[in-house]
Amino acid sequence: MPFSALGLNENICRSIRDQSYIRPTEIQEEVIPLVLKQMDVIAQSQTGSGKSASFILPVLQLWQGMRDSAKKGKIKVIVLSPTRELTLQIASAFNDFGKYLETKPQVIGVVGGQKIGEQLYEIQQGCDVLVATSGRFLDLLSKKQMNLSHLEFFILDEADKMLDLGFEEELEAILEAIPAKRQNLMFSATYPPKMQKIASKITPNAVEVKMKDEAPVVKKINQRVIEVEREKRGPLLRYLLKENRWNLVLVFMANKRSTDNIAEKFRKYGFKAASFNGDLEQDSRNETLQAFKEEKINILFATDIAARGLDIKDIDCVINYDLPRSPADYIHRIGRTAREGKSGEAISFIDYENMNHFRLIEKRSEIKLVREKIEGFELEGKAHPKTKGPAPVKGKGKSKKDKLREKNLNKG
Repeated sequence: MPFSALGLNENICRSIRDQSYIRPTEIQEEVIPLVLKQMDVIAQSQTGSGKSASFILPVLQLWQGMRDSAKKGKIKVIVLSPTRELTLQIASAFNDFGKYLETKPQVIGVVGGQKIGEQLYEIQQGCDVLVATSGRFLDLLSKKQMNLSHLEFFILDEADKMLDLGFEEELEAILEAIPAKRQNLMFSATYPPKMQKIASKITPNAVEVKMKDEAPVVKKINQRVIEVEREKRGPLLRYLLKENRWNLVLVFMANKRSTDNIAEKFRKYGFKAASFNGDLEQDSRNETLQAFKEEKINILFATDIAARGLDIKDIDCVINYDLPRSPADYIHRIGRTAREGKSGEAISFIDYENMNHFRLIEKRSEIKLVREKIEGFELEGKAHPKTKGPAPVKGKGKSKKDKLREKNLNKG
């Protein structure tokens, strides 16, 4: 099915062709016609499925039809996302897909780490589409210097991640600040119970779209798990990099300090490596990502800020140097490869200490992987047996009756 069959006009379709999109993804086929009918939508689809384009394309077309003749843009579209990188990518996509419209939208992306006064000034000079991290949007709201009375579209992207960042508490203040009559669109890779509560506050009558036939993990990713001693992970990674012809490799680490330390070590070994974490200034984050996209950097050591919203089409391999905390984070991490139908590889390093955790990841992700051993990097010794704590000593602890008696006495 071509994009034009979904109801998109020629100016939009022309910009789609420039981006080398051939045909819509499943989520785009489902969502785009609904948005064009101006219906509220709650959509669930896995990472890398094209969720962002499924709202950007129809919203641009609807915006073009409802904009007034005023030269100065009025905020008609608000998009909130959980990360700086995703926010800036969405803003860029609005510009890319809107470049052939009769009037180009004035798109502004705002994130933390930049001067809020300059951001407010830019918005006041004219803004049609405002894309922001939720935290920075609340900062802007607190200044009470934005006119939101013309808002037509309220959009949440990666809504499940926003929940993890405390968005539920922020939502009330946001809903009070925007018009009650608007089109609401929510997109998420997962749909936890809390999402239903938030969705009901935002819209009572949304159409739910869920890709039923999707596997929990992208099918075109060759997933591997390698048993290796913790202190041998660095040498093993260097071995894998030399043995494989990967142009771009994304390596996930447990914390910010680890990314900096290992990137420095790998540069000493002659690799074009860099670190990517929340301590970097925004300009440095942008420059690092651009260098990675242009393959000036081949290996990016990152924390989980790169697990969402990092849309780089040609990442060949994702390495879980440190395992993620949750199975959901595993899915988002490996989803950075095999974008837009391409194939990719994902490798996880495990040892005796985290074997059980990886089994949980497998269970939740509905996968079962063969444990690999590479000569020279094998695990040594045996898994440590589980040890129970010391047995309670009779007479030392208080009985339930004693605790209840004390409680009642305290109440009296």
